[in-house]
Amino acid sequence: MTAPSNLVTYKALAGTLDALSKDDTLKTVLICGEPFLVRNALDTLVPVLLKGESKQFALDVLDGKATPVGEIAEQAGTFSFLGTRKVIAVKDAPLFLIKASAGEISYSETDLQILIRLVEEGIPDNHVLVFTTGTPDRRKKIYKLILEHGLVVDCTVATGARKADIEEQQAVLRDISRQMLSETGKQMAPDVFAALVDQTGFNPELFANAIEKLLAYTAGRNQISVADIGTVVHKDKKDPIFTLTNAVMDRDASKALTVLSALLSDGFHPLQILKTLEKQTRKLLAIKCFTTGLNTGRAGGPPLKHMPFNAFKQMLLPAMIDWDAKTLKADEENISLFMGGDDKNKSAKLPANDLLLAPNPRNPYPIFQNFLKSENFALEELTHALSALADLDYCIKSSGGDAATGLENFIMALCRRAH
Repeated sequence: MTAPSNLVTYKALAGTLDALSKDDTLKTVLICGEPFLVRNALDTLVPVLLKGESKQFALDVLDGKATPVGEIAEQAGTFSFLGTRKVIAVKDAPLFLIKASAGEISYSETDLQILIRLVEEGIPDNHVLVFTTGTPDRRKKIYKLILEHGLVVDCTVATGARKADIEEQQAVLRDISRQMLSETGKQMAPDVFAALVDQTGFNPELFANAIEKLLAYTAGRNQISVADIGTVVHKDKKDPIFTLTNAVMDRDASKALTVLSALLSDGFHPLQILKTLEKQTRKLLAIKCFTTGLNTGRAGGPPLKHMPFNAFKQMLLPAMIDWDAKTLKADEENISLFMGGDDKNKSAKLPANDLLLAPNPRNPYPIFQNFLKSENFALEELTHALSALADLDYCIKSSGGDAATGLENFIMALCRRAH
């Protein structure tokens, strides 16, 4: 590649995919900038970089906040088990971080020198090392080196309040809205879009989460209205509890603890937070029970955590719907047995079942997201987490224990990854 093409913006990335698919010399990629756009760019690039190889055998994903540089170098130099192609994705690499948060690592000068040598001469042919990170420091040698020898995908977005900055931010949100709505056939008028942006501000992840909620809420309609926004996202501009559960289920302890502290400072009751965590844990546990049984029946099959959305809709969603139908039928039979066949009670309604795997199958994307988050945990971890939440609930209610410390300990324990 020539030097100018080594820097691509997130907006221009789609136009370079064909050229990248034919490039056999690319060994290093840096995707940097706004986190939501970075994740989307990584998801877009990985299939192209794999060149048809299976993710199961040719893709290694490493947590940059916890993986030492020595392990990154080792993975980059280790050949794929079955294929000739290998992609190593280091997410949230602290390439430009001055000071790491508690429980996370930062790179020393020695670490950076190891990475520099790796980029210059240490990556085997048919291997690609991909780093994702936040705002880059373009003065750093590691940035200049990747730009010279590899590819930089720039996902930065202006964060100022000038007219040009705001227009750039709104263009990003408009693209997200257009993409998500096109998948469902729904529409959002300009005034509705403006009302939603007014509620979320420029926060692409929060904005996308709000659209997911609106899609679920308006399942039977094609139009999303301003009134829908008032119902779904009002009084919740930062949507902090949703942000907390997302961080916990992503096993991001640092972010989860920061959000928890803000929630408690803003007056949220610890039991309210606990019940939200409990509901999400029970949901993931139900999904995990389903997928664990599925894996048992297909021993030797590929892992589920890399399943694409379309494959999920075609292969797993129907099985989830069938599972839910059997669950509801069992509930009906149990209630009938409990009521002893009393005709006067036959009209009694079933209680709301919040453990359905696919409560709204017409809007499968949120179901898919829960499915992916469940793959971050083992069945035993979720079972233990639910038990720990029950113990913490009892402790808070019975003895007035330190609820904040209890929630912090729970989050750190659940987010800690097994080694």
